[in-house]
Amino acid sequence: MAVKKSEIYSSLWASCDALRGGMDASQYKDYVLVLLFVKYVSDKYAGDPDGLIEIPEGGSFADMVALKGDKEIGDKINVIISRLAEANDLKGVIDVADFNEEEKLGTGKEMVDRLSNLIAIFNRPELDFRNNRAEGDDILGDAYEYLMRHFATESGKSKGQFYTPSEVSRIMAKAIGISASSRADQTIYDPTCGSGSLLLKARDEAPAGITIYGQEKDVATRALAKMNMVLHDCPTAEIWRDNTLASPHFKNSNGGLKTFDFVVANPPFSDKAWGTGLDPVNDQYDRFDYGVPPAKNGDYAYFLHIIASLKTTGKGAVILPHGVLFRGNAESDIREKIIRKGYIKGIIGLPANLFYGTGIPACIIVIDKENAQARTGIFMVDASKGFVKDGNKNRLRSQDLHKIVDAFTKQVEIDKYSRMVPLAEIEKHGFNLNIPRYIDSSEPEDLQDIEAHLKGGIPVGDVDALAEFWQVLPAVRNTLFGPGDREGYLTPLVNASGVKFAILDHSEFTNFTDRVTAVFDDWRAAHIDRLRGIAVGDKPKVLIAEISEDLLNRFKHVALIDGYDVYQHLMTYWAEVMQDDTYVLVQDGWAAGKVIRELVRNADGKYSETPDIKIGKRHLKAELIPPALIVARFFAAEQAEVDRLTEVLEQAEAAVTELQETHGGEGDALFGVEKKNEALAAWADAFDTVWNQRDPASLRQYRKCIENAERLVADIDDLTYRPVFGPLKNAKGKLTLGAIKDQIKQTNTHEDQATLEKYLERDKLLKAHRKSTKETREAAETKLLQQMENEPDSEDFADLRIIRCYLDGLELAATAKAEKTERQAALDAMVVAQYAKLSEAEVKVLLVEDKWLAQVLAEVLAEVDRVSQALAGRVTVLAERYATPLPKLAEDLDVLSARVAAHLKRMGFAA
Repeated sequence: MAVKKSEIYSSLWASCDALRGGMDASQYKDYVLVLLFVKYVSDKYAGDPDGLIEIPEGGSFADMVALKGDKEIGDKINVIISRLAEANDLKGVIDVADFNEEEKLGTGKEMVDRLSNLIAIFNRPELDFRNNRAEGDDILGDAYEYLMRHFATESGKSKGQFYTPSEVSRIMAKAIGISASSRADQTIYDPTCGSGSLLLKARDEAPAGITIYGQEKDVATRALAKMNMVLHDCPTAEIWRDNTLASPHFKNSNGGLKTFDFVVANPPFSDKAWGTGLDPVNDQYDRFDYGVPPAKNGDYAYFLHIIASLKTTGKGAVILPHGVLFRGNAESDIREKIIRKGYIKGIIGLPANLFYGTGIPACIIVIDKENAQARTGIFMVDASKGFVKDGNKNRLRSQDLHKIVDAFTKQVEIDKYSRMVPLAEIEKHGFNLNIPRYIDSSEPEDLQDIEAHLKGGIPVGDVDALAEFWQVLPAVRNTLFGPGDREGYLTPLVNASGVKFAILDHSEFTNFTDRVTAVFDDWRAAHIDRLRGIAVGDKPKVLIAEISEDLLNRFKHVALIDGYDVYQHLMTYWAEVMQDDTYVLVQDGWAAGKVIRELVRNADGKYSETPDIKIGKRHLKAELIPPALIVARFFAAEQAEVDRLTEVLEQAEAAVTELQETHGGEGDALFGVEKKNEALAAWADAFDTVWNQRDPASLRQYRKCIENAERLVADIDDLTYRPVFGPLKNAKGKLTLGAIKDQIKQTNTHEDQATLEKYLERDKLLKAHRKSTKETREAAETKLLQQMENEPDSEDFADLRIIRCYLDGLELAATAKAEKTERQAALDAMVVAQYAKLSEAEVKVLLVEDKWLAQVLAEVLAEVDRVSQALAGRVTVLAERYATPLPKLAEDLDVLSARVAAHLKRMGFAA
């Protein structure tokens, strides 16, 4: 069975759980990522003489599996990794972590168990990379990215700088235009490459491939980058370890800096030690010709290094704190010179708290040397408000990324978001590039109208401000507002509470909904064959790129609907559900839709997945198609009956609960009653009370019978202690009449015979009394219950009626529950059996139409509902704001004040 991305991620994070406790994320990431590397290259290249990575004897993951439980497991894992490293020139890369370090991994059995569990996790089926048929989609690379992001989150502020959020990396790659590159020998460079994520995202945008160079001064982080390159099928990437500013590694033949076609970087913000080992005034690479940055702030040092590392036609992007845009003194002079050279193509302001090493807002500065001479302005984007909260960080959504890229690459000016700022305007502001100087992204103030508060009515200006709605729904405006009693003001025609319904019920809004649905239907028709035609070996990322881009383009032109919001709905659904489904299809084909598998408990005796259906002790999980969709398409009538019984059960339980709440107080009919046996006892007590009121003589007779029966029971009990009864008791210690009668025939003593006959006499008499007791009570019940029916208003029977309703409710609920359980079990069995009967055509309908497209349509219609809510919300605010003019409020206040004064006067407190 195919492996889902979510299952890979879950297993990888479980490996982290196995290491938590002995070290923090900044340390245990080294162990997890090395094992992931060894597992991947072993699966991919073991036994392949032409593989890019050589797997030597005694240097594979299989050798690690053989160590589970070994007392020397830590030391032997080190040996295995060392052999793999030596065979592939990876010394100092994959052998950085010590698997025999007791301080981190524990001693003795603790270390053995921890490492054995860790190896077992990586040996799970979902981490078997040998049969990955979607290699172009980089499943393993995405898994590595997932781990890096989570490690950065857990590592905290001081240790998370090795990772640049992938969304930001993609923006940078698109902003510098790598997609236009045409040769694999074109170069890209990152002077502070960290784990290499920026370089790899840029590589993803290069259609013909690209040659990668990177430098990183931290030993462990450089090792992450090297492994990252191998795991992303870039084993030839050059990643060097050293200080980029003090000792740049990549140089040309004459000793100067090597220059590159593209540069991307996320250097450490405001690096106070940037000048260590460096004489910037006499820099041999001429990087600081525009000025020397402040000694305690290295932002411009890295910026100038990047500019110097670009070819004359080169393009780059660097992430820097906003301070570089407006700080003064030496930085101001450097900034002016760079602007005058025309190197800055654009600036993209990002949301705060986006990066793992800092919470301050940052920006992307895009550099373009090729077109510097002709540059007349700098394109600015204020994307600071487009994000979603993700734990303790902010994160760019797919729609935020797409909107930034669209605006920047197409140079589209969007109100309060993006604009081309002329260099003359920037010069007028002293070459200050602070984005708010040029783009006002603040929301307009909601001004109050004094005259409307004094005289009533809704200002026409407030209604006109909703022009985007009235362009689509002009008749709705006339339904909601009529002419006012004076110029410039309108009268609301619908109460504030009815505004939403008036909009939804209007034919114009119905037509709007139909037009939106029609756009979706056109998109659906354009792609349904493509979705139904998904085949083994297809590339899921290519698929989602095609259908999502077309969805965005279609909805960009729909009034009142934000196309980026619709796009985000699809991308969110892709990430949560559709992506996993598609990866299964491209590996196992449509037959996977027929699979419903039985879950197996893990080592802890628990299920790692939530079952879809339980049949007896079997816990079953559908691979692709939820049982609800099978039910809806094949067993609607059966489900309707289960739903009916559910409704009966819920109504019965609600009635019982209401009776308890209403009549459960002290002294009430159901006081202390929570179970059926308690209700029966309450019924008996209440019945005896009514019986005593209506027919006390009969009740006395009944109780006399009970007393007589109790005396007979006591007599019989006393008799059974006599010796003659001992041998007659069975294995359970009970007497039978047959045994007693047989003993009478066999006994030789008159005394024993008399005792046995006395027992039979008393037993016969007891049965007669019990029969009489039962008949007496039954007769009383018949009589009194008839009276209760004939006297519906009599208070004598009030408690009995309540208790009977309670018991009837319990009986109805029990019956409905039993029948529902039976029907549900039968339905579940039919559903499970139906999976095997599904044809490929039925699987496609269920998965593509009933599951995927139905969900996307629901999200689109939710956007339509958002439109109605936005309009109704604003109209309601206006209607309520000006509903009562100030003079009317004053009049009401006078009336209320007069009432209070009158009350005080009657109480003797007159002013």
